[in-house]
Amino acid sequence: MSKRTRTSKIDKWIKEGRGSGMGPDYKPWLNIQDVSSLGRSTRLKGIKTGRQHDFLSDLERNYFYLTEYSDFVVDIREQFPLLPLEETIIIAEELGIKHPTDPKNGEPIVMTSDFLLTLDKGKGVFEVARTIKMKEELLNERVLEKFEIEREYWQRRDIDWGIVTEEEISKTMARNISYIHDYYDIRDFDSFSEMNGLHIEDLAMALLQQLIHTEESIRTVTANFDKAVHLPLGSSLTLFYHLLAKKIIKINMLEPINAEQPLGIDSINEMQLEQVRYG
Repeated sequence: MSKRTRTSKIDKWIKEGRGSGMGPDYKPWLNIQDVSSLGRSTRLKGIKTGRQHDFLSDLERNYFYLTEYSDFVVDIREQFPLLPLEETIIIAEELGIKHPTDPKNGEPIVMTSDFLLTLDKGKGVFEVARTIKMKEELLNERVLEKFEIEREYWQRRDIDWGIVTEEEISKTMARNISYIHDYYDIRDFDSFSEMNGLHIEDLAMALLQQLIHTEESIRTVTANFDKAVHLPLGSSLTLFYHLLAKKIIKINMLEPINAEQPLGIDSINEMQLEQVRYG
């Protein structure tokens, strides 16, 4: 393939807006269909961005769940391109490292970082770049060479870059967040889609009172509550998961969520409780 053809493809993706935008407008450089041969991939709708996110591995997906749940992360951009291509080529030459190429034609490819995160910790907004990799892959010399190019690219932009392995991503916490993720918008569920917002808030407060003053399991409490307030079976459990997703109820997310056990609450955010009326 000629250089002109390669440049044309990159220019085409840039014109499509890949790798640009923020929040709901961001478009990842790589989509699932571009790398489907690599194995497990996932597409999820983000709560913070309101758009579909593309993940190329289970580890990326799990890390996404942690960033979604974080109070500090305000924007998540996955498969972020290290553009312009000429810059990473020059960096590779300066480091004496072979630049990654397309195995089909040997042409240099646009490198990507798995995540570019926008954080706000109360002292101004800033960005960090993160690459997700299994620990065993860090023993591969070629993998480390590519990381050197990536590290230097972000260093020149004064953006913190780091590698995250499976040891830093709690599977249990990621699994818990995955369970409650789809419950963030209570209006997505038939029982609550047409319900008055104040009614939902009242139900939430009443359910909380039931949960914190009993030693019965969450499932038993919610099932009894359904009957008491004449809701379809399972509605109160949905409301409970919604309260977890909105962080109105905070529990130890490093322990598996188990509806067959009594609720162990770390804290209740009463200031946010009225948010449930808006879903």
